[in-house]
Amino acid sequence: MHIDLKGKTILVTGASRGIGLSLAEGLAEAGATLAAHFNQNRAVTEALAVSLGNDARAFQADLAVPASCEHLFNAVVETYGRLDVLVNNAGVAPKIPFDAATDEWLEGWDLTMAVNLRAVELLSRLAVRHFQQHGGGRIINVASRAAFRGDTPEYMAYAASKGGVVALTRSIARAFGKAGVCAFVLAPGFVRTEMAQEFIDDYGEDHVVSDLALDRLTEPADLTPLVVLLASGLADHATGSTFDVNAGSYVH
Repeated sequence: MHIDLKGKTILVTGASRGIGLSLAEGLAEAGATLAAHFNQNRAVTEALAVSLGNDARAFQADLAVPASCEHLFNAVVETYGRLDVLVNNAGVAPKIPFDAATDEWLEGWDLTMAVNLRAVELLSRLAVRHFQQHGGGRIINVASRAAFRGDTPEYMAYAASKGGVVALTRSIARAFGKAGVCAFVLAPGFVRTEMAQEFIDDYGEDHVVSDLALDRLTEPADLTPLVVLLASGLADHATGSTFDVNAGSYVH
């Protein structure tokens, strides 16, 4: 099957590294025009946009700030005239000790919820409104297996935020499908990224891999073909679905 995304404009948040970088490269390779979001890695993301081609451009936003989320979305639409696919990939996973002081605990939870859930909701709501006026579109939200399995005490905020992403995505799929809006969830397990490295360092890669049905840790590129498929519209009747890309770690 050959998937051609020419003519589609796609916003990928957190495109400067990890999963987002791989998704941006794969979507551009299929012909899409990428709006590559970053927070701090300007030089890296601007260089990425040049390498992607197809009139890809870099867009800065601090997703912890609601006004910055809105500015990001509006800037993309003003630049390209429309948006066809939103990929909410950006996320944070601060390690919050369970016995931390209340102020530290709340600070970690507030940041996690702001970036992982509130920003996803804000951008998704803007996308739904835009799609309703432009013949439909697709939202692909990157959650986590932690939304279903839970996580260690230090990462409960992360798990809770991703559980919210799942419920949000299903609600969008149910409410706006007849308006041409499809929404999907990806639920990776551990993926070899900079964000996951602290956990891997703490527990060891052998411990992480021992939980898998396969013999290697998931790489960002393992998620990319599925996202390209979902962005194409060829899997729209899977709207509302969660796609587990976690090396069979639910099987055990």
